[in-house]
Amino acid sequence: MSFTVAEPFALFDQWLEDATTSEPNDPNAMSLATVDADGTLSNRIVLLKGHSKDGFRFFTNYTSRKGQALEANPRAAALFHWKTLGRQVRIEGPIERLTPEQSQAYYDTRPRGSRIGAWASLQSQPLPNRSALEDRIGDFEARFEGQETFPKPDYWGGFLLRPLAMEFWNAGEYRLHERVRLTRQTVSDDWQQSPLYP
Repeated sequence: MSFTVAEPFALFDQWLEDATTSEPNDPNAMSLATVDADGTLSNRIVLLKGHSKDGFRFFTNYTSRKGQALEANPRAAALFHWKTLGRQVRIEGPIERLTPEQSQAYYDTRPRGSRIGAWASLQSQPLPNRSALEDRIGDFEARFEGQETFPKPDYWGGFLLRPLAMEFWNAGEYRLHERVRLTRQTVSDDWQQSPLYP
């Protein structure tokens, strides 16, 4: 193998840092797959908004399709694909909500328009016309006029994906890619590492 995984979070840090140069447009974009209460699969792109050895954090409307799926079935799979680098990282594991305080702390760092948008968007619900959204934006702009900071909606916040499996993929010639998969039974266990056929 041309790479080894002594510590998966350290390797992820290095690959993400490399991607900030090679993939300047949203190197933190990840595909997030969920399964809802009926067993229906769904996938979308979300932005990673922080990570540590505890896991990977992202934020959303809890009443959105993904939010409801994660409440019903709190497990997810994420995929980072950095095409220019020829690298992928797959992450699988249980999901838990961040605390309201953690979500508020991140919410306060967002641009004002994004904070208003979190209030105004009934994410994943049918939109009768664009003006309905624009009216809601105007209503919340008026509600929070003159306020530099204001509380997040109760229905908006963060999730933490705690990895039980991580796979690192490095592109190779003739599609003879290099893959290393790490697994553990619980988040407190040591990682077990296995190279995989491409």
